[in-house]
Amino acid sequence: MSESGAALRALIVADGDVPSRSVLDTTWPGWNINVGLVVAADGGWDKATSLGLRPDLLVGDADSLPEERFARLAADGVAIERSPAAKDESDTELALLAAIRRGATHVTVIGALGGKRFDHALANVGLLGLPNPLGGVVELLDGTTRVRLLRAPGPDGGPVRFRLDGSVGDLVSLLPIGASALGVRTEGLLYPLRDEPLTPGPARGLSNVRTLASASVTLRHGSLLIIETRTQVTARGDGT
Repeated sequence: MSESGAALRALIVADGDVPSRSVLDTTWPGWNINVGLVVAADGGWDKATSLGLRPDLLVGDADSLPEERFARLAADGVAIERSPAAKDESDTELALLAAIRRGATHVTVIGALGGKRFDHALANVGLLGLPNPLGGVVELLDGTTRVRLLRAPGPDGGPVRFRLDGSVGDLVSLLPIGASALGVRTEGLLYPLRDEPLTPGPARGLSNVRTLASASVTLRHGSLLIIETRTQVTARGDGT
């Protein structure tokens, strides 16, 4: 919750590949509705302005956005959290932590996938596992894909059910992270799982297909990456 006690939705713009606003609007309707905090991760500032956004906060070490830009934005009154170049965290991680500190209960990150650095993309997916004291939702978006993490509370916490609302025909991949995911049950997907395990390595959870607009996955123990790929609206979003 935010300091006022209201739910806070935050948008983080990283410095990876950022789709155009028209693609985001078409593929992920509502991606920017009710956003109360926009955070730019270093060079993500320019990516944010290309989407017609003016960030409330700039986080980073000025290795992607020139030093003089940082100084100019600070003079314009932009809130800045400057970090040293030699640090343990990525700029995107610092931006996510900043949003959580400010009470964000729903965080959408764009510009975290793709780009020239595959290691950065993997590290950004790993950010979904950061401890979130508010128990909020964090999602990564690009022009076709949404990535979220489902974690079961533990053997004594009972199973957790996650809704997968979307378009019929979209792809849904369920990939275990760390140890095996146990007690996986799906509804509304073409290839059902019925209280079954998914183990790291085999690609059994890859490329399922949504058959109902309101699908769901239930997990009894472990962690699952949920990767949704839009197939029905991508072409329209690209103008083809």
